[in-house]
Amino acid sequence: MKFFIDTANLDQIREAQDLGVLDGVTTNPSLMAKEGITGKDNIFKHYRKICDIVDGDVSAEVIATDYDGIIREGEELAELHQQIIVKVPMIKDGIKAIKYFSDKGIKTNCTLVFSAGQALLAAKAGATYVSPFIGRLDDISTDGLNLIAEIRLIYDNYEFETQILAASVRHTMHIIDCAKLGADVMTGPLSSIEGLLKHPLTDIGLAKFLEDYNKGN
Repeated sequence: MKFFIDTANLDQIREAQDLGVLDGVTTNPSLMAKEGITGKDNIFKHYRKICDIVDGDVSAEVIATDYDGIIREGEELAELHQQIIVKVPMIKDGIKAIKYFSDKGIKTNCTLVFSAGQALLAAKAGATYVSPFIGRLDDISTDGLNLIAEIRLIYDNYEFETQILAASVRHTMHIIDCAKLGADVMTGPLSSIEGLLKHPLTDIGLAKFLEDYNKGN
C-alpha cells in the first residue's frame, strides 16, 4: 500500500518524507487556502516546492468544472513537473477530460468519488487513480469502507489498472481497514500515519528494556 499525505503544509510533508514511508502527496484548493496560498502563480510555485520534497506523485486539482477549462488547467498543471497528477472532479465533463488526458499520456486522479458506479466510469475513462472519500461517507452514516470493497471487487473482475486511492482518511484504523480491503493507496493527515507507530505495549516493553539495561550501569 502506498502512503500519501493529504496536505499543503511543507513542514508536514518534509516530516512524512523523513520518516521514509511517504509515496506521494494529495492537495486541494481548501488545503492550499489553509496554508495561505492563493493566486495561480503562488499555487503553481507551491506545487513545485512540494515536488522538490517528495519523490512520488503529487495530485494537483483543477478549479474549472467545464470541459475546456479542465483541459486548459490540467495541461498547465501537467507541465509544471513530471510528478504532477491532474486531479479532476467526478462530473460528466470531468470524465470526458480524463479520457482526453489518458489518451495524451497525462496521469489523472478522479476525485470526489462516492459510489462504485462513479469509480467504474473513472476506470473506463483511464484514470490513473480514483479517490473514494471514505471519511465523508462515514460522516453521513454510510459505510465508506464498503465502497472500497465494492470498487476493489469490480476492478479485480475486469483487471482495471486504475489505482484505488482511499481519501478522506481520518484516523489510523481507516488505514488498517483499507489495507485489509486491498486499497492501493491511502491519503490522510500526518497524524493518521504516525498513529501506526503507537502501541502501549511497545512503550511498556521499551521502558522495561531500558530499566533492565540501566541496572547494570
